[in-house]
Amino acid sequence: MGYKVAVIGATGNVGREILATLAARQFPASEVVALASSRSVGKEVSFGEKTILKVRDLDTYDFAGTDIALSSPGAKVSAKYSPRAAAAGCVVIDNTSHFRMDPDVPLVVPEVNPEAIAGYTKRNIIANPNCSTIQMVVALKPLHDLATIKRVVVSTYQSVSGAGREGMDELFNQTRAIYVNDPISRTKFTKQIAFNVIPHIDVFMDDGATKEEWKLVVETKKILDPKIKVIATAVRVPVFIGHSEAINLEFEKPITADEAREALRKAKGVTVIDHRADEGYVTPVEVAGDDPVFVSRIREDSTVENGIVLWVVADNLRKGAALNAVQIAEVLARKYLKT
Repeated sequence: MGYKVAVIGATGNVGREILATLAARQFPASEVVALASSRSVGKEVSFGEKTILKVRDLDTYDFAGTDIALSSPGAKVSAKYSPRAAAAGCVVIDNTSHFRMDPDVPLVVPEVNPEAIAGYTKRNIIANPNCSTIQMVVALKPLHDLATIKRVVVSTYQSVSGAGREGMDELFNQTRAIYVNDPISRTKFTKQIAFNVIPHIDVFMDDGATKEEWKLVVETKKILDPKIKVIATAVRVPVFIGHSEAINLEFEKPITADEAREALRKAKGVTVIDHRADEGYVTPVEVAGDDPVFVSRIREDSTVENGIVLWVVADNLRKGAALNAVQIAEVLARKYLKT
């Protein structure tokens, strides 16, 4: 016996990655249902190498008897359908931003705070954090345990896949247009993304930060430690897949680069590639399709007391979304649900 699993938003980038991850990790599913909007009904999506699923209508689907739903249809859609699924007895692992800061909904990264999953019973919903937050807290957790982080200054370099297929298409089309001397069209991003960087992800807030930067602050506090001070600058870059982060950390206790490196080498979900030589570090193009959070450029920051600097890279569609959601489902199934 296994679990009946629904994937909401199955035709999107993250939904397809969730299906592939469930299959690759051999999640104990007795049945997998692909759900999307009515305009996608009848389309086919892959579940592993041999199984094709026909997309069903999210609006008419009855969640009664479904054990787990992995949801990534967008915040507005999730706000409507995740509570409906939860009310039917299905545990929803929600990839959107809608429920993350709800005090009754656990916000979980399994390598960091798996114990928080137990709180799902309040609303039958578990929130998956923002992609840039996930990879950062995976790297921060072992260092926080070692020397207690006081302050985080992070600049993100986020790929266009974080903006969905439209973002990837816009980078491709603009790049092609530049090479063939066609006019540049812009619909998804606020400025040209090809051969450019844009210090603007999501909407601006009253204090001048963008909502993406706000997410990094509040989600890190909720997942890791509310006492940590965080300041972020989020930048969209012309990379198709893979987010990168330059992180400056200030600790309460003394910590050396060697101690930080050793703690990260032992940490779950982290791969350290840190050689002070040409090619001795990781870039986004090398991590596409990989599960770990990669850490490079580990060094001491002489401008503050007890400071460490890191370069952190991960596939935002995998660990930053699909893999983290599936890992939550694995813990949920192993420790909390019955088949």
